[in-house]
Amino acid sequence: MSCSNCGTATGGKPAGCKSNGGCSTGGCNRMNVYDWLANLPFSDPESSCRIVEVSFNQGSRKDFFRNSTVQIFEKGDLVTVEGVSGFDVGEISMTGELVRLQLKKKGVKEDDAELKKILRRAGDRDLEVLKQNKGREAAALMRARAIARQLKLEMKLSEVEIQADGRKATFFYTADGRVDFRELIKIYASEFKVKVEMKQIGTRQEAAKVGGIGSCGRELCCSTWLSDFKSVTTVAARYQNLSINQTKLSGQCGRLKCCLNYELDTYLDALQGFPDNADMLETMKGPAILTKKDIFRNMMWYVLPNNTKQYPLSIETVKKIRGMNARGQKPDQLEAEEVVSNKPKEVEPEFVDVVGQISLSNLERSDRKRKHKNRDQRDHRDQHNQKNPSQNQNRNPNPNQKKKG
Repeated sequence: MSCSNCGTATGGKPAGCKSNGGCSTGGCNRMNVYDWLANLPFSDPESSCRIVEVSFNQGSRKDFFRNSTVQIFEKGDLVTVEGVSGFDVGEISMTGELVRLQLKKKGVKEDDAELKKILRRAGDRDLEVLKQNKGREAAALMRARAIARQLKLEMKLSEVEIQADGRKATFFYTADGRVDFRELIKIYASEFKVKVEMKQIGTRQEAAKVGGIGSCGRELCCSTWLSDFKSVTTVAARYQNLSINQTKLSGQCGRLKCCLNYELDTYLDALQGFPDNADMLETMKGPAILTKKDIFRNMMWYVLPNNTKQYPLSIETVKKIRGMNARGQKPDQLEAEEVVSNKPKEVEPEFVDVVGQISLSNLERSDRKRKHKNRDQRDHRDQHNQKNPSQNQNRNPNPNQKKKG
């Protein structure tokens, strides 16, 4: 992302990012949105959307607020908004016409009277109070877990979010079943001196809040851009010819990876060209069982009973054999066809890559040459000293010692 177009070459930052492309888990890249409608002109500025989206706790929670002030806020501004019996401080994450699209997507009316309002731009005092109360969250989480363990409740606390003014605390937890936390709320209220709200979340939401790096080497989709979680089953893995390995197919949350659904539609479209009811073909040597389908080469792999050899067959051959079986005929045997890749051959580059071509023999040869050279120089010096012994006697052996007289 470091290029002249986004302004990083001159010391600036690209739009939509706050660390010049070096976002880390839980940083500014969490649920970040690029406002692609920001520079579009509108004929009627008075009809612009007065609703803004505000993110809290580094993007882990977002909500809509009405801008009833005369100020114009931009993305990244810190604002003080209405909270529960007090105020809260958040960051503007979306403004303008893009908010209208999000309101329509989430079914929220723009003229809803229940929408809370923005009070003012966050001042130094608001930010100081926010920093103090946010510093209490780590200790509160540890203490809350200890209390829940003492009460022997089958629940796992994942995060504690304290409101900016310190009057309310939301405890996010995961549990397999229903939890009776009526006694727990009383202890939390007396222990932390706040209004307590318990919110149950799923394991996928917990992974989104904690964050992490997936097996692909990128940040988790749920903690960066994925907001709605669709059900994922092993059927998606079977359509993509993936081995049903729970360790490889599970994500950080312990559930099946959400990315299994990303390319599922492409696989389903490609599989429409394959014949149906072709799981078994009748041959003279016995039934041939289908083991896998290769949609990239349009091949189907079969194996005969009591035989470990696999026979790749094209779609046309499978349809031909199925037609023979329908007429009561059976082929004598299966003939494996050549597997040809549709990928074009790579052109050999003109340049030659010499990296890694230095062998140990070359290094040893150069080392021997250097040793012979040093030995020849030493022998020549010894011969010269033997021919001129007087010069060696007059030479001062100790350079630090001064000559007498």
